[in-house]
Amino acid sequence: MLARSRRLIGAILLLSAFFVVGLQTPCSAAGMSFPGIQFDLDANEAPQQVSGILQIVFLLTVLSIVPGILILTTSFTRLAVVLSFLRHALGTQGSPPSQIIVGLALFLTFFIMQPVWQRIYTEAITPYNQHEISGEEFVNRGIKPLKDFMLKQTRTKDLALFVSLANEEKPKNAEALSIVSIIPAFAISELKTAFQIGFVLYIPFIILDMVISSILLSMGMMMLPPAMISMPFKLMLFVLVDGWNLLILSLVKSFH
Repeated sequence: MLARSRRLIGAILLLSAFFVVGLQTPCSAAGMSFPGIQFDLDANEAPQQVSGILQIVFLLTVLSIVPGILILTTSFTRLAVVLSFLRHALGTQGSPPSQIIVGLALFLTFFIMQPVWQRIYTEAITPYNQHEISGEEFVNRGIKPLKDFMLKQTRTKDLALFVSLANEEKPKNAEALSIVSIIPAFAISELKTAFQIGFVLYIPFIILDMVISSILLSMGMMMLPPAMISMPFKLMLFVLVDGWNLLILSLVKSFH
């Protein structure tokens, strides 16, 4: 059962890689065709037709969870959480909009994960298309670059937690770890790292809020909201230090 789960998750991960690689390949709508679904339950070939329908339903189900797998096995989580923290620290409420934050995090993910996806394409997809490796070898080769990336960003404590929860034997090396244990460990490690970065982001803006509040209090302007006065100063400070450049540079380098 565990081996079957590993193969299923491996296939989903590779499907995600196919999707990303496909974004870089132009396609023509005239070159695609969709088979019709017609069957008669009383016909002799009805069992085979029903089996085909079930396979299509299973494929659609797998495709529906591909975005979740793509988010939890890449750098997207850390990027999206940190950018959200930045918006709250600036106190700008809905600016930048959530769509821009998600879009920026998505394309930064493509940039950061490009070497990993290139390894998957070179080591797994190309040999499989050329019929040089079997399907099982294709899955194993395709998972390895993702496992290597996730293990570099995952804390040993988090890995040990999920290995113990799964009642697995202690693996001899990192390659023996199950992908089922690596993915959730990687996710919570990314969340912790994102929260740490978010805390550091908050510090200068909190200090600025305290200074503005103290000045307003000393001037007797207790009815004036400090956030209304401090927000322009936060924006000015962030722009003067070229905050977007520094933040993106730090986030990208944090994965290397």
